Amino acid sequence: MSHPDFVVEAVEYAAALPDLRAVRETVFVREQGVPAGIELDALDPLCDHVLARDTEGRPIGTGRLTPEHRIGRMAVVPDWRGRGVGDALLDALIERARAHRWRTIALHAQVDAIGFYLRHGFLPEGKQFEEAGIQHQGMVRMVDGPNPVADREAALAAMLGLVSTARRELLIYSRELDPGLLDQPELMTAFRHFAISGGELRILLQNPGPAQRAAAPLIGLAQRLPSSIGFRIVEEPVDRDFAGAYAVNDRGGWYYRNLGHRFEGETRLDAPGRARQLRALFQETWERARPGVEFRALGL
Repeated sequence: MSHPDFVVEAVEYAAALPDLRAVRETVFVREQGVPAGIELDALDPLCDHVLARDTEGRPIGTGRLTPEHRIGRMAVVPDWRGRGVGDALLDALIERARAHRWRTIALHAQVDAIGFYLRHGFLPEGKQFEEAGIQHQGMVRMVDGPNPVADREAALAAMLGLVSTARRELLIYSRELDPGLLDQPELMTAFRHFAISGGELRILLQNPGPAQRAAAPLIGLAQRLPSSIGFRIVEEPVDRDFAGAYAVNDRGGWYYRNLGHRFEGETRLDAPGRARQLRALFQETWERARPGVEFRALGL
């Protein structure tokens, strides 16, 4: 997998061990204080390994895929962070899992890297735990299918993934603005960043009353950023009979619920066909809906 400044490729473990060790000892042992005896384990020779090298052939990043269908040892040397190396490594590992025809893959994410994995379609699983002295979160994703969303925490993760991967457009169809989900602080921060960065957030509501009475924070954000966030209210009987809810972005990501008053559903970030269907459905409904004038700030 080639990039302008580096290359990522699958490597044979024995031949690449010096380069793999150079990166992993730099990041895990010297930087994070992981004991050297833990960092190299008996699984290493049995794993698929990917290695990133710069244009001069120097190792700059690693990752591995274990026989237990788990991604691990993801590491990028400090000078190369924030330059797409981690994304390329993870994409290469997912491609290796696809080549093995695995259905799911999992990983233990360091807590400060959870957002990175959300952007690649992983969802949290279980409670956080300590591993090698560092807090981690178990995460999982389907290799080539939608991830099931079982509860509010997974729903929040799905929405954060959608917002963070949206390019210019994010569409939300909600019954009552989903209290407990669309009002969560981390999601509000993501909405605000998306809007002030040039994104357009459009929201269709079936029932505006509860959100208005609760002074839902998303309404306040829309009042401050009216050119970026817009509401319309569903009134046509054919639209009000729709029982579900969904969110969809312009990068092939979506989160769909058959019952709009529950969080259970499915999500996927790389399914452009389904995303196009949902965007078309949203646009048809949007054109029939009325403007949400009751949400406008006084004086506008």
